[in-house]
Amino acid sequence: MALDDVGTVPWAIKGELILNCNCTVFCPCVVSLGKHAPTEGYCQAWSGVRIDEGHYGDEDLSGLNVGLMLEIPGLMARGNWKAAAFIDERASDAAYDALVNIFSGKARGTTGLFGVLVSEFLGAERSPVVFETEGNARRLMVGKKIQGEVVPVPGHKGEDIVVTNTEYWMGPDITVATATKGRVRAFGRVWDFDGRSAEICQIDWKGPR
Repeated sequence: MALDDVGTVPWAIKGELILNCNCTVFCPCVVSLGKHAPTEGYCQAWSGVRIDEGHYGDEDLSGLNVGLMLEIPGLMARGNWKAAAFIDERASDAAYDALVNIFSGKARGTTGLFGVLVSEFLGAERSPVVFETEGNARRLMVGKKIQGEVVPVPGHKGEDIVVTNTEYWMGPDITVATATKGRVRAFGRVWDFDGRSAEICQIDWKGPR
């Protein structure tokens, strides 16, 4: 596939995304769409994506996992993000390139905003990326670089609290969660977000439009 084809290749991903950030209470970006500052004035986050079904052109992405690290200096909508991606070591070379294109924004479509908002892509690297579900807990383990677990915040009658019908880029329905573990040791960052805001979202992304 020629490099100049990037941004024209049809792609799609369905699965689940979890995210844990440094906000002390539920992330305001979901409802404000980045117009309200994170609770600490800046955002540091890790995220995990489990791909249940996916493709990039003819390349199958089903069954792969991706870890992300994000750093946003202020309002999400103002950009100047820094980001890094950890690609499942089980990915073929073609699948690795495809996932880097998708998560850097080069593939356009749902994740195309990364290409606009991320001013510094710290890099992508192959890693053992494990995404597990046990009961209502979701875990992401990227070697020793990301060790995370999130659980839904119980609402009325113990049921999940879900913010529905949003215009949030990840998906319209976001389950309010918290991190029972949220540790990042990567790219010179040492973060611990245990007990802080988390999100769970079913994703249905596609591109290039």
